[in-house]
Amino acid sequence: MTWSIVARDPATDQIGVGVSTCAFAVGARVPHVETGTGAIATQAFVNPFYGLRGIELLRAGADAQSVIDILTQADAGRGQRQVHMLDRAGRLAAYTGADCVPWCGHLIRDTFSVAGNMLAGPEVIEETARVFAAESALPLARRMIVALQAGEAAGGDKRGKQSAAIRIHDQEEYSLFDLRVDDHTDPLGELARLERVAHQRYTHYRKVMPRKGDPSGVTDRAEIERLIAESIAAEKAG
Repeated sequence: MTWSIVARDPATDQIGVGVSTCAFAVGARVPHVETGTGAIATQAFVNPFYGLRGIELLRAGADAQSVIDILTQADAGRGQRQVHMLDRAGRLAAYTGADCVPWCGHLIRDTFSVAGNMLAGPEVIEETARVFAAESALPLARRMIVALQAGEAAGGDKRGKQSAAIRIHDQEEYSLFDLRVDDHTDPLGELARLERVAHQRYTHYRKVMPRKGDPSGVTDRAEIERLIAESIAAEKAG
């Protein structure tokens, strides 16, 4: 019922999950991301503990394949689960249960993986992977969206569409993007719109927020507005 991307951008070291489905509020259950730890997408008959416990295991130093082995071996319902993940060293691993609704399967590449179930066919994840690889010059959030849109054009979730989400972290402990479309006739189109809206002010304001190198951030309002205007101008020029 879902397909998703788990990825790391080598140019920025951002990590994250992008996902689309014909089910409600996919962003509330599928993506799990933690800075310096890794990223997980848990789907099919979603087991939230694959995300919660998976992040704990990755944080403790387990590699992606070991985490999947631990999670699935402890789950009597593993045949109906699907999960893929990225660990702190950039290693990827994936699992598709034998009882997931067809079409189901996964692909693993050097810096990303794509997995899906209840899809129109294998071309959904193949096209998603092809476009994601081809659009490496795009920022990670936009790259995920256009790749998922390509998968949708190839057939997507065979039941239709309802929700989509992206969650991306950079070097800060809090998210860079956590965008969710919970119920929409064109969830990926709406997700793309929200990503564009984020660049109007949010992504520029985030640069002056409290961060590791400056835990107080900028608090002078005039200086904040000056820096935001400077950042917007630089983005337009570049």
